[in-house]
Amino acid sequence: MADRRGSVLVLTNNYDVTSDVVLRILAARRVPVARLDPGTDPYAGASLSAVYGTGEQRGILRTPSRTLDLTQVRSVWVRRPSPYEGPPGLDGQDRRFAAEQSFWGTGGILASLPGAHYVNHPWDNRAAEYKPAQLATARRSGFLVPDTLITSDEREAREFAAREPGGVVYKPVWNTPYRVDGRPHSVWVREVRGHEITSAVTMCPHMFQTKVDKAFDARVTVVGDLLFGARIDSPDLDWRHRQDLMRCEPIAVPEAVAYSVAAYRDHFRLVYGAFDFAVTADDTWYFLECNPNGQWAWQPPEITDAVAHAIADRLEKGSGT
Repeated sequence: MADRRGSVLVLTNNYDVTSDVVLRILAARRVPVARLDPGTDPYAGASLSAVYGTGEQRGILRTPSRTLDLTQVRSVWVRRPSPYEGPPGLDGQDRRFAAEQSFWGTGGILASLPGAHYVNHPWDNRAAEYKPAQLATARRSGFLVPDTLITSDEREAREFAAREPGGVVYKPVWNTPYRVDGRPHSVWVREVRGHEITSAVTMCPHMFQTKVDKAFDARVTVVGDLLFGARIDSPDLDWRHRQDLMRCEPIAVPEAVAYSVAAYRDHFRLVYGAFDFAVTADDTWYFLECNPNGQWAWQPPEITDAVAHAIADRLEKGSGT
């Protein structure tokens, strides 16, 4: 395998156990790795500097355990870094100022390393996270897409629900952190009826989608040209709600779906993607979404191991991939 000199830089939080699965593989291959949480580590002894000039671009990352020449980074794995929230010792506008300077400064440096291979590039991740862009791209890529309405108009939402005899579901367009009585609360996909739609819809865009009469769900985890399919059987509309009740097993990905996955991935320039589908009894696959940075280590061991090795291969090979 071609080898670009230098380290793999992993951008993630300190509690990301999924990244450890890949890091153990890289350690066994003696690939040097540096781990950084750009949202928090600068407040715990890390520092980042970059120089840009007519004849050069260079930079240094210093952590309590090592010093890394940024021009020698072969790959960057953008896993699950913490958000840029600013130093915890600051309040109000000072903290917001520091947080935004970090987002644009630190984030900009880490997104512009010369010659590095990104999995995925953070700007590509962000572009691919918008639900309307996902649906528009899925349709152009040849996927079957359930009829979907994104609106803040109560009347349109009620009319859409009334036109769908099989029912509609509500999905948030973004998984915003939400708390009820101080405790984290998830907003799951749920079925809604016209009379449940109120003027609260006018407060922000809401996403309503035709309910697919599915036999099961499918997850297709993509690493480059490699596809890893999993069938998910769950008693819940949203299988994420009670994962302890779901069953998951490998499944073959239809050729037509694989073709559309490739077109979708090329459009957003994704190396990695987690595609979700609703599959009907006659084996019709409906695109639901693609998380460009979705979790994958919860799948059966044979899939988890294959995905981990595929990611490690990309990171080890670097820009020659």
